[in-house]
Amino acid sequence: MVLGLGASALWMSANVPLAHGQGATPTIDVNDIKEGMKGYGLTVFKGTEPERFDVEVIGVLHNFRPSQELILVKTPHPRLNITKNVRGMSGSPIFLDGKLAGAYAYSWSTFQVEPVAGVTPIKPMISEMRRPIPPGFWPLEGASPLPPARNAGARSPDVQKPHASTTTFDGLPGSYDLETHVKQLAQKLGRQPDPSRPLVAASTPLMLAGVPDHTAAGVRKLFEPLGLEPMQAGGGSKTTPDAPLHFVNGGALGVQLARGDVSMMGLGTTTYADGTGKASGFGHPMMEGGDSALPTCVGRVLWIFASDMHSSKIGECARPVGTLVQDRMSAIVVDESKVAPIFPMDVKVVGAEHAPKTSWHVEVAEERFMSASLAASVLSSVVEATVSEKRDVTWQLKSKLTIRNHGTIELDDFGVAIGGTPEVPEFFHTRLVRALGDVLNNPWENTRIEKIEATMSVQYTRDVWRLRGVELLDPIVDAGEKARVRVTLVPHVGPEVTRTLEVRMPPELAGKDVDVEIVPGWDVPLEVSAPESLAELLVNETRQSQPPKSLVMQYRVPGQGVTYRGHIAGRLPSFALDSLRPSTSDAIPDTYPVYARTVTIVDKYVEGRDKVRIKVRPLVR
Repeated sequence: MVLGLGASALWMSANVPLAHGQGATPTIDVNDIKEGMKGYGLTVFKGTEPERFDVEVIGVLHNFRPSQELILVKTPHPRLNITKNVRGMSGSPIFLDGKLAGAYAYSWSTFQVEPVAGVTPIKPMISEMRRPIPPGFWPLEGASPLPPARNAGARSPDVQKPHASTTTFDGLPGSYDLETHVKQLAQKLGRQPDPSRPLVAASTPLMLAGVPDHTAAGVRKLFEPLGLEPMQAGGGSKTTPDAPLHFVNGGALGVQLARGDVSMMGLGTTTYADGTGKASGFGHPMMEGGDSALPTCVGRVLWIFASDMHSSKIGECARPVGTLVQDRMSAIVVDESKVAPIFPMDVKVVGAEHAPKTSWHVEVAEERFMSASLAASVLSSVVEATVSEKRDVTWQLKSKLTIRNHGTIELDDFGVAIGGTPEVPEFFHTRLVRALGDVLNNPWENTRIEKIEATMSVQYTRDVWRLRGVELLDPIVDAGEKARVRVTLVPHVGPEVTRTLEVRMPPELAGKDVDVEIVPGWDVPLEVSAPESLAELLVNETRQSQPPKSLVMQYRVPGQGVTYRGHIAGRLPSFALDSLRPSTSDAIPDTYPVYARTVTIVDKYVEGRDKVRIKVRPLVR
């Protein structure tokens, strides 16, 4: 028996209310709960078996949340007297007079000196269990009728137009940015500290496995604003034969965002399993994401880590079971009959001789925000774990992203890890992560990510040239002639390299001073038309810059370019723009600044940029 509770464990193993195949558990209404009432709670202290702890009611806070009371209780117990409130105990069922009263869910902000908790009443939690999956909720295909498509750009009548969800990225198609998405969700969902409300929902511990230190810091930036508490304390998945087949009252409940060589799991407790395959837990939201479709599992607790600030369970998945279908104010709801969408992500590492691991396999939850965040975290983990040396590393990533009904697109990324330590935000902005976010948040049709296959090549050197300086060889040129610029490129090791670049100054610039930029090709976006379908979006994703290993000389030219309905037109005069503006529609063309460019291919990636000013002499007549 764990924690020295002696023979009471034998009583508990025979009397813990089990989840599956039993009738409804009797409940007690919050209005019948009085100060001084005593009872017990159920939670897992170690392993998978729920155990009992004593409870005494302090009182009831009325209207703690809209139409929701909060029951305050003491939880005297040999272990809880040390740990006080525990993250991961959220959802532990509380019984008074032998009836289910609610879920252990809230705690004093920090530095508790006695074990006092807030209990969410069971009534709103059961109401959430009865909430139906809305018609057309795409992640759970076949769970409810799908509405007919109303989108002319859809590929076929079977293609369904996406429904906006709580976690949808708020931006134009093709403009996905992970850090912007985090800020948007933090504003909508984040639970910010409120000094006037000392009782707060116990943050859900997000167990991380296979995640190195620097990557873990990046994961915290992604998930902490959403009410999750990333911890390098488990989260892996190892199915054990003796693990429960179903969720049980008081059993550990995991929400598994990723599993495999990199794993992430939100850990809490099951409050009430109704015997039909549905269960509620946590007693507060995980992220308050509303309708959801994330994989869940029966959890196994290794230990409760005691802390003066806030204690936490640590654990991992013991058996994959079911899907998180509701993430609401009073509870999360799990349905054992549903299967959440996931996709495999495989990363192969080449060039890292004697690395402990060169082949990574991860199954990632498919979700509008989660997938991009998890993919970025996997890439960062791979680089950090592979090249954790005090040497500079240049990495190149060639990715294949396969989308149902749309085939496979190929994407290239690169980066430099100075001193062997990658900058985690680099992976937030890779083309792979941007494309993944764009696809899952597209407004035209529902689709599926079928797989990600990537090859990460590493070189133990700073395999880039740094643009150190620019010498203008022809500060004054005649209109219509070429101006020459000599650039100096500095490798990390070895002699400097110079290149002479040329750019023509057209007659229309006669008599003007022209600012010419010298920019790495990978940092120069291509002009693309605003996509009007997922197919067009995917084409744009593969055309995101000039050749990556190049230098580009560019300058602004008079006029503006226009993109409209898949077409691009450059340097249109103002009268042409006016004629393109329809008088009977608000669908106007998009304009963009026009540049004249000369592209010079070089041997390596280049860092840095510079600018020179060229005087163009008027033509002599």
